[in-house]
This record gives sequence, C-alpha cells and structure tokens, in this order.
Amino acid sequence: MFTIAQITDLHVTSSDDPLNQVRNADRLRQTLASIAAMRPLPVAIIATGDLVDRGTIEEYAALKAILIELDLPIYLGVGNHDHRLSALSQFSAPKIESDPNGFIQYALELEDYRIIMCDTLDEGRETGQFCEQRAAWLHQALLDRPNTPTLIALHHPPIQSGIKWMDPDPSAQWIVRLDQTLRRHSQVRAITSGHLHRAYVGRFASTLVTVSPATSIQLTLDLTDVDMRVPDGREILTEEPPGFMIHMFDAGEITSHFCLAGPWPSAVNYMHSFVKP
Repeated sequence: MFTIAQITDLHVTSSDDPLNQVRNADRLRQTLASIAAMRPLPVAIIATGDLVDRGTIEEYAALKAILIELDLPIYLGVGNHDHRLSALSQFSAPKIESDPNGFIQYALELEDYRIIMCDTLDEGRETGQFCEQRAAWLHQALLDRPNTPTLIALHHPPIQSGIKWMDPDPSAQWIVRLDQTLRRHSQVRAITSGHLHRAYVGRFASTLVTVSPATSIQLTLDLTDVDMRVPDGREILTEEPPGFMIHMFDAGEITSHFCLAGPWPSAVNYMHSFVKP
C-alpha cells in the first residue's frame, strides 16, 4: 500500500492585488505542511492544474520558489489559467513533460500502478478541451500497459456538479471524445480532477470521478439557478479551509480521501481501549 497526494487550483499569482498574492501562497504552504504531516508520508504529489492565476513566467517563478521547499516529488498538470510554454520555461521533467504535440501529458510509473496526467487546457478559454491528438496519445499510453491499474488525472471534471454556472455541457465534444477513449480500456480504476474549487464525486466512462477541493478559495455550494450576466449579490466563493486529496493504492484498487488542510487539534488519542464512535 502507498499513497499520493493531490493538490489543485493553487492560483499562485504575481498580480497587483496583495490579498490574492499572500492568501493563495499561504494557503498552498498550509496545504503542503498538512501533506508533509501525513502518515504514511505520500510517495508523491500531483497538481492538477491552475497552478498560477494568469499564466505568466513571473507567477511560475513564484510557484517554483514555494515548491523548492518540498521534500516530496511533485508532478504538474495544467488548467485553464495556465500557459504551457511559460510553465515549461520554469519546470522540466520529471515534474512536467509534454507529449510530441506539445500538450502537457505524461505517464508516471509508481510500483504496480500508473498515473496518467492529461491536458484539457484550451488556451484563452475557461472550458475544457480534449482534441483528437490528445485522445490518440492517451489511447496509446493505455495500450502500452493494458494490465496496470491506472489513475487518470486532468484539470476539468467531465461530470456535472449541479453548480450550473460552472458545469460543463455533458454533450461537449471533448467530453464525448474522452468518454469514448476511456471506455476502450478496462485498467482505468478512477479519474481525478480539479477546476471546481469544491469536492464532489460522480461516475463517467463506467468509473469513479473525484474532484478535489482547491488549495486557494473554495466555490460556494449553491445549486439554485443563476444568470451570471446579472449580478444579484450572492456569494460565489468562500474562505473555507484549503483542501487536498489523498489517493490510496492497494491490492489493485484506488481509494480516495478528501482532506482539509490545517493544524487541527486532537479530539481523541489512543491511550486505552475505547468504543468506536
């Protein structure tokens, strides 16, 4: 058995807004400290996109200065706030790799498992994308190890949350293409993603999808109708604690835990026999 941690939607920024600069960096450091305190210690961390806020080289340099403090390997993916060439200018393999077409896609071999980082970035747009080139790469990567239990990691979740102003169209071509690709490969045990700044789960392509909470601020859980063109004063983001995920790999299966970062006080310590709550 071993574990890996997942972080997402870091939004490290060099913007002129000091609140965002300090808050997002502090929340990321708090998350990394919580991961470092886990037992057993995760063997690695994956970051599923929106590493920075505006995709600038300066922001990736600021992120690099934070991550250099890590004692764990970290593997990076990209989201809609990222810029591939800027990210590649600051990070290199094995932290981040591009496929032959320039997309940030690669496979990690971890003991008897694989994690495949996929690229759903459509630069300049908020929505996801998964073109024929990316799908062909993923299909071949899965063909290469057909009997190895695999976790697929990507930024945009291909499932709906019910928060309608953030949800993708389930009939979008990229979602259909991803579904068709994954259904051809039975070794995919789970899919994990980010983007929504909120934890939830669902099913897609006959497997489980987990969506990680953000290290930056979280999305308010509001399932009522909203027209984002008409401001009505409602809360859309909240200062809930930063979050992350722990994925446990054991006996060919993957079990995922949602975690809150922070120095939480102990409630019960194992000093003698006690009745389970």
